[in-house]
Amino acid sequence: MDLISAGSRRRLAATLASLGLMLFASSAVLAQSKSITIAAEDDWPPYSSAKADKSGPEGMTPDLVRAIFKTRGIEVKYLVVPFSRCLHLVKTGKVVACFNTSITEENKNEFLWHPTPLFFSGTSIFALSESGAPKQAIKAQELEGQTVGVTAGYTYPAEFRTNPKIKFTEASSDELLLKMLMAKRVKYAVLSSLPGLVRIKNDPKLAGHIALVGELSKDGMWLNFSKSHPEGKDMVAVFESALLDFKSSGAYDKFMNDFYQRLGLPR
Repeated sequence: MDLISAGSRRRLAATLASLGLMLFASSAVLAQSKSITIAAEDDWPPYSSAKADKSGPEGMTPDLVRAIFKTRGIEVKYLVVPFSRCLHLVKTGKVVACFNTSITEENKNEFLWHPTPLFFSGTSIFALSESGAPKQAIKAQELEGQTVGVTAGYTYPAEFRTNPKIKFTEASSDELLLKMLMAKRVKYAVLSSLPGLVRIKNDPKLAGHIALVGELSKDGMWLNFSKSHPEGKDMVAVFESALLDFKSSGAYDKFMNDFYQRLGLPR
């Protein structure tokens, strides 16, 4: 003899099915709402800089990283800080990653790296230009014996940064570095090509007075993931997979073309 009537069984089955659907939907929402915190550099336009109202970062890298992680249902939250602070937060496991970082002998074992570079950026030599026209291309060896400005905490080619014959002067930001060049406190300034060109183009006090006069290197840029953060190992693998898919789908090229078009510069 059944202790539960047929009607009751149907109602119980319907209730369990409904509960199952609710649990499934709940799990899906949790998966889609997963978020991670990444430290974003505050002073490297047009790649990454703080918005004027301090509400977050703006630039190519935060938009690109957010779009890539979104393909895996992961929401990215940003903590906008100076680059040196960005690296410290990753080392201490306060955030899962930061950008934009090149791989050097000094830092290659400090972080976890995704194999595929996020993008490439040139490192260039800038100097005063009386006529506003670029001078003859300068090679790295010609910097020996000269005063050369660099930005504190940034990564540069090792053979350049460790050259004892170059007289280095550090600035706390690219903006201050270019001001030092204008004030003739240094003869040359070394900074990333595109950010340097954009800063000069957008500042009437610099445009026509500073020119790109040589290139040291063209380097890959990565997110450096934390070895001490509990999600560092998993997230570096997720990001590499998502980045490869983003590239193969054509979304990466479209993103880059749109970005350079907005800057009014050829890619």
